[in-house]
Amino acid sequence: MSKLVVTGGQPLEGTVTVSGAKNAVLPIIAASLLTREPVQLDDVPELVDVNLMGEVIQALGAKVERSGSQLKIHVAEIANIEAPHDLVSQMRASIVIMGPLLAREGRVRISHPGGCAIGSRPINWHLKGLEALGADVRMDHGFLDVRGTLRGARIYLDFPSVGATENIMMAAVLAKGTTTLENAAQEPEIVDLANFLNEMGAKVRGAGTSIIRIDGVQELSGTSHTIIPDRIEAGSYILMAAATGGDVLVQNVISDHLNPMLAKMEEAGIPFREEDDGIRIFSEGHYRAVDIKTQVHPGFPTDLQAPFMALLSKGHGMGMVTETVFENRFMHVDELKRMGADIKIEGRVAIVQGVSKLTGAPVTAADLRAGAALILAALSAEGTSEISGVQHIDRGYEHIEEKITRIGGVIRRED
Repeated sequence: MSKLVVTGGQPLEGTVTVSGAKNAVLPIIAASLLTREPVQLDDVPELVDVNLMGEVIQALGAKVERSGSQLKIHVAEIANIEAPHDLVSQMRASIVIMGPLLAREGRVRISHPGGCAIGSRPINWHLKGLEALGADVRMDHGFLDVRGTLRGARIYLDFPSVGATENIMMAAVLAKGTTTLENAAQEPEIVDLANFLNEMGAKVRGAGTSIIRIDGVQELSGTSHTIIPDRIEAGSYILMAAATGGDVLVQNVISDHLNPMLAKMEEAGIPFREEDDGIRIFSEGHYRAVDIKTQVHPGFPTDLQAPFMALLSKGHGMGMVTETVFENRFMHVDELKRMGADIKIEGRVAIVQGVSKLTGAPVTAADLRAGAALILAALSAEGTSEISGVQHIDRGYEHIEEKITRIGGVIRRED
């Protein structure tokens, strides 16, 4: 297993370019199952999860070819309606193949997906939506067997689940009639998926709002599409620069996607400005503690909670971090405390008392975003840290040690 060795105390300086969004490209790869024609995707990050999703659709009959950051996908025929358990069990996002397969073939078999252990993420919202469209859902020897001819329907989501919104959208684009999805997720990745579907000939309106309307069409065509920048990767590098007292230009970023985090940075007194080619952070490493509360979009993103908590661990004063999205997303707290952070947990609230310094230590990343938090803490700490659990980090950050090295961070990977 690999580990990252990080020596802190060095302000980050220079320019870092954000990759395409992991959480946008995964459902878009799944959506390529909806057409018999070739699809070309640009700005596709080289990540473990992206490779896994490619393997999943290849097992279903897709031809996938990567050239640099470009992915070409062609699914002339669906060869298999059952997703391999060994692949699905490694990545929760694989659940989004349900909608496209059901729409195109009228049936899909899939086992319960895996992924980061950050809390309960039930798929009942996915299933209720597909049932509303006319699907019959059965359990068969550990597999979900979903089949049926889909028709448009009015669907209300009890929770604005991103995955459920994506699955229902993809299922509805080939359904007969009109589907109205209420209390839909509003994340930028939903908008990117809708844009991709519309480029293929779908009729999706309202993506990015709480009500999405989909008029079903008979078939979709191929297209070329560029993936949006990864707002979570961008936010992570911005926070790393702030914590180390750096001067960093983060390129290929859509600032509107980061408004909740930028507002909290402004409240904390961290200087930054929006430039034509990105967001520039010019911090001296001193800032006030603030309170954050995670919410579904457009609130503060849960995926930036861990890195922001690591930032707060050296803030001036006491801040509170309230996690409302996942009930098990404080697994980075004990690791931060090993580095000298003063954090107390009371239910879903973490009370962070800023300390004057963090100290390098051996720590373990229990999930993807915890890994980003530990890298941030290690970069701003005194001494050297060894971060295990790198396989989680590789799921969502493309060439992270190379990018950090380019902006002056002292980090290397060891096997």
